[in-house]
Amino acid sequence: MLRERASMMREAVQKSQSITDNMVSILGSFDHRLSVLETAMRPTQIRTHAIRKAHENIDRTLKAADVILSQFDLSRQAEAKILKGPHEDLESYLEAIEQLRNNIRFFNNNKSFKSSDGVLNNANSLLAKAISKLEDEFKQLLSSYSKPVEPEHLFECLPNSMRPSSGSPGHQDSNSKSHLSSSHAEHNNGTDNTVYTPPTLIPPRILPLLHDLSQQMVQAGHQQQLVKIYRDTRSPVLEESLRKLGVEKLSKDDVQKMQWEVLEFKIGNWIHFMRIAVKLLFAGERKVCDQMFEGFDQIKDQCFADVTTGSVAVLLSFGDAISKSKRSPEKLFVLLDMYEIMRELHSEIESLFRGKSCNEIRESAFGLSKRLAQTAQETFRDFEEAVEKDATKTAVSDGTVHPLTSYVINYVKFLFDYQSTLKQLFQEFENGDSHSQLAAVTMRIMQALQTNLDGKSKQYKDPALTNLFLMNNIHYMVRSVRRSEAKDLLGDDWVQRHRRVVQQHANQYKRIAWAKILQCLSIQGLTSSGGSNPMGVDGQNSSGVSRALVKERLKTFNIQFEELHQRQSQWTVPDTELRESLRLAVAEVLLPAYRSFIKRFGPMVENGKNPQKYIRYSAEDLERMLGEFFEGKTLNEPKR
Repeated sequence: MLRERASMMREAVQKSQSITDNMVSILGSFDHRLSVLETAMRPTQIRTHAIRKAHENIDRTLKAADVILSQFDLSRQAEAKILKGPHEDLESYLEAIEQLRNNIRFFNNNKSFKSSDGVLNNANSLLAKAISKLEDEFKQLLSSYSKPVEPEHLFECLPNSMRPSSGSPGHQDSNSKSHLSSSHAEHNNGTDNTVYTPPTLIPPRILPLLHDLSQQMVQAGHQQQLVKIYRDTRSPVLEESLRKLGVEKLSKDDVQKMQWEVLEFKIGNWIHFMRIAVKLLFAGERKVCDQMFEGFDQIKDQCFADVTTGSVAVLLSFGDAISKSKRSPEKLFVLLDMYEIMRELHSEIESLFRGKSCNEIRESAFGLSKRLAQTAQETFRDFEEAVEKDATKTAVSDGTVHPLTSYVINYVKFLFDYQSTLKQLFQEFENGDSHSQLAAVTMRIMQALQTNLDGKSKQYKDPALTNLFLMNNIHYMVRSVRRSEAKDLLGDDWVQRHRRVVQQHANQYKRIAWAKILQCLSIQGLTSSGGSNPMGVDGQNSSGVSRALVKERLKTFNIQFEELHQRQSQWTVPDTELRESLRLAVAEVLLPAYRSFIKRFGPMVENGKNPQKYIRYSAEDLERMLGEFFEGKTLNEPKR
């Protein structure tokens, strides 16, 4: 059984080996057939892959061609709109330009296309034409809406307190206020809290269109053309607005030749013009620039500077001519007015003329402020010196207040309307307390006036009139100071000291003018022998007083009093209170002495011949005649 099984297993192994060999042979033939098949299939596979790639390339090409064709189509649409021009439909025109720019960018990024160069050249040429038409449209649109602002419209933009009641600042009329009485008062009417409403220079509905046009021009690199168009259009309009208002281009020579009244009026107008120009016209122009060129700060500032340069130059040139003209005392107030308006407008000028492009304009304005301040300070110093050295021969024969005194006092009083401005001047050029500096300057001016008056008083030959003159003038100074803000600067001590000076001159007048006549009423020297004569000789009374000497005294008194009355009734004491006080002081000395003399010695004369020849006046007559003293009567006026 084992052998049988072993035999069977051997047969099975042999059979399996045979099957395996057969299978290997079959598989070997398969491998050969597959290799042959693969070799046969390879060309087909290659063609299939090539076809697939070709399809892919065709798809990509078709897609690219579709994009290119769409760009060509958009370009043709844009070209049609551009050739039609911007006037009818500006919005579509701007859209067409933007589409054209997109086309140019597309073909710049796809320069591999054979037609790219030609397309780009055509598109760039078309874009240049489009921008050129855009420039024309910008210019036409800007020009059509740029009109000068009429003065009446500008006045409506001013606060009510500053609107002219009749005429305009640019046209003088009979109702015009003087510069000194109007311009400074207006400045002090709270202009810092006043709201100004700049006029609308370009309609708000047009500004967005102009903004879009300017934006396209900037994107096209046409900044300079844009600035030039804006300047050439807006600058003449601004200048014409100012010309209509009354602004003139005046040189230093023109200013020098003008009469003071005319120049003063023009300076008053200039102050109005500066305020209107800066707060209304320039502010309106800045608003237009800011909106039209929003997003382009440099162009915005450049356009504003270019448009305003000429107008600012004309305005500042007048101020500069004044600051450089020959100095004179009356110019101080207009210089201070001009300095004040420049100080008032300082912040607006700084804000409006911001940016590098406006540097020169801004510095010119601030430079004028400094020159005006410098000239004002020098004029102030000149005034102090001129007061002390004033050598005018104007004589006041009646001893009244000298024109120089009233001029200087009014000058000083008027200066106090400018206290804050003067203090600002002192701070600008000197260190220290500006209040004390103003007080010191005022004190020096008053002292200079007093020194000059002392010199002028020596022109009088009559020392009584000398003292009356000084009394009148110093009293005028004291009274004016007491009634003005100068008292706060000069102080009570100055007032009291000078009141004593007035009293001293009044006493000196009384002593000099009346001492001699009062001697006539003295008992001294009335006795013929210098003593009493108890014998009562004819012609003498019991006290030894000579009738002849009494008559002589009365005769001399009459002559002297009449001379005093005739002369001193021509003298003047303009202040009513001071005049009455001086008359009373004389009456208090003269009338009691006269009454006493007549009461004591009158009977000696009354008992003789022609008593009225010697006793010509009663005490009441003298009192009445004293009431005619210091009235400034002329010689040909009849006696009252």
